[in-house]
Amino acid sequence: MTDSTPSNKKLQGKVAIITGGAGGIGEATARHFAAHGARAIVIADVQDEKGQNVAVSIGSNICTYVHCDVCDEEQVKTLVDTTVKAFGRLDIMYSNAGLGRATHKREQSVLEVDLLAYDKVMAVNARGMVACVKHAARAMVEGRVRGSIVCTASVVATMGGNKFVDYVMSKHAVLGLVRSASLQLGPYGIRVNCVSPGVVGTALLKDMFGVENEEAEKVYESSAILKGGVMAPKNVADVVVFLASEDSEFVTGHNFKVDGGNSLKVSQ
Repeated sequence: MTDSTPSNKKLQGKVAIITGGAGGIGEATARHFAAHGARAIVIADVQDEKGQNVAVSIGSNICTYVHCDVCDEEQVKTLVDTTVKAFGRLDIMYSNAGLGRATHKREQSVLEVDLLAYDKVMAVNARGMVACVKHAARAMVEGRVRGSIVCTASVVATMGGNKFVDYVMSKHAVLGLVRSASLQLGPYGIRVNCVSPGVVGTALLKDMFGVENEEAEKVYESSAILKGGVMAPKNVADVVVFLASEDSEFVTGHNFKVDGGNSLKVSQ
């Protein structure tokens, strides 16, 4: 959609929060938001050193890091409240924090699901997502901001899986949240959408499948329908910029898949 130094700055003057912003898709999105003219970007994560380094590399005049565990609603509320207090408003919430698995087991099949691990995955991916949407929406409604809320779902949000049942369930929950929230917040002019990445080389993917960078690329290339490259976090970030900007001013309740068409093979 755009290169790293766009002439058309789609987010000029906007204030944004990005959870899970210390690496992967969240980090790439923070850099895209800065390139597109956002005046304030607050990245939230539990990886403090990485998050602080990302903020410094983007520029402390634009980007700040806040420690926030999305499982704790009070921390999410404080994150939103302090952002609004510091910058006067909240225009964009990118709820991206997510967990791939919470157990050493690779499968998490229905027959042997570890329910304690299930609880941990759902606490981040579903409960944490609700907390982010809830408090961002409240700030936007109170501030009379026609804002944009974007959530990270996954291509598995619309299909079944032969493993990782807790992760698959959590992403189905995100899709349900987005569809419901978009209906309820539409009257306030607030848009709610989700981006659903396919196989992309992030720390989450590598942990779930036990692969390194080159292996992750091979996983993508072997299953890709759309040939000509390997999907990277920046490709997902491009879509988040679109959903956060006025370019998508009449798009809400949408599940935007970014997977090179791979999920088409499953749905046929």
